[in-house]
Parts: sequence; C-alpha cells; structure tokens
Amino acid sequence: MYQNFLIPVLVDEGHDNQASFEAAKTLANADAKFTILHVLEPIPGFAIAEIPADVLSKTRVAIETSVNRLAKALPGAETRVMSGHAGRTIVDYATDNNVDCIIVASHRPGIGDYFLGSTAARVVRHAKCSVHVIR
Repeated sequence: MYQNFLIPVLVDEGHDNQASFEAAKTLANADAKFTILHVLEPIPGFAIAEIPADVLSKTRVAIETSVNRLAKALPGAETRVMSGHAGRTIVDYATDNNVDCIIVASHRPGIGDYFLGSTAARVVRHAKCSVHVIR
C-alpha cells in the first residue's frame, strides 16, 4: 500500500482518467495523499507569438477548472498545473515531493514512441518510486 500518490492526467476529450483514480484508491493506505497533475507542454516561440495573451490565460484557467473537477473523484486530492516537458516534470515533481507511487495512463505505442519515447515510458525509466501504468 502507498501513502503519497501522483496521478498525471490529460483533460482533453477522449482521455478517461477514471481507471487511474480507481487504481489509486485500490493501492492507497487509509490516510493516503493524492495529487492530480496536468503538465502544459511548452508552445514553440514561433507559434506563441501568434497567440493572443488572453487566449493563453483563458486556456490555463479552463485546464485548471478541468483538473479541479477531476480531483473530486478522489477525496481530499490536491491539484497542480505545471509547465514543462511532461515526462521530466512528472519525475521531478515526484522526487521533490516524496511521492511513493505514480499512476500514469498510457496509450498503445506507435512508431513515433519507439524513437522519441512516450511520457509513460520516460516516467517508468526515470522515477525513483513505484510506477503503475494503466492501459
């Protein structure tokens, strides 16, 4: 059983985070802590110059609202929205916050994943704690 969970989520349509939440509930101690994390990947400079600042801020607020809504599935869950490379940010957050279990969802790998590596694969390779991959 684990005490301090990190559950990275995606908030776009088509991603079901409930399996990750159910796994966390199953693996949790009675007084476990849950953190729901969404990582915003950086937008390339050439593209960001074309996006109005208010669109970026409204998008971040919408994502924070979605993450907060998702967190209601786990009693007392905290939420975080961070910017950076997803795999690296997840591992760094887990290390810095004494996370003992990361539950990350994964898709079936495509050819691009073999050359670049998926987020889940990076987390599995570099995390210093247990990682459960939900497929």
